[in-house]
Amino acid sequence: MPIFPGELPEIQSSSMKKWLDCPNFAAMKLHSNDTRQYQTVTAYDDSGVEINAVRFAHSLVVLPETEPTPWPVSTFDALTAEHFAQIDAAAPDVVILGTGRRQRFIHPKLIAALTARRIGVESMDSQAACRTYNILMAEGRKVALALIVEPIAESVA
Repeated sequence: MPIFPGELPEIQSSSMKKWLDCPNFAAMKLHSNDTRQYQTVTAYDDSGVEINAVRFAHSLVVLPETEPTPWPVSTFDALTAEHFAQIDAAAPDVVILGTGRRQRFIHPKLIAALTARRIGVESMDSQAACRTYNILMAEGRKVALALIVEPIAESVA
């Protein structure tokens, strides 16, 4: 239930009282978005990602309203135009490309089909990509997260 200036409890701050007495004051109802029905990134690290608390240790494509699908990309250098054709079929408005531990930029010829259809592609490190995807997904955007999960080199002891 919204609170209007005449219904507020005792205000201690005089500057707050002046602001609330302003004729242009409008109450705003704040509430959280419920995104449980969507594919949401719930955790991430260098070795993988969790989507709705399910762990994935391989590259994948995530769309808000469909199950995550494997993406046959082992490293950034292995990307081809065919990898982006899988994403193009989903017709997102924007693609967030998680390039691994560090940000790398995709060659324009690899995403030419997406660009021709006016689908934006933003490259960023995978952790930033996960955060950005969650924000855009919560806003109701038709966003695709294309996440490269590179194998972690095991150290020899």
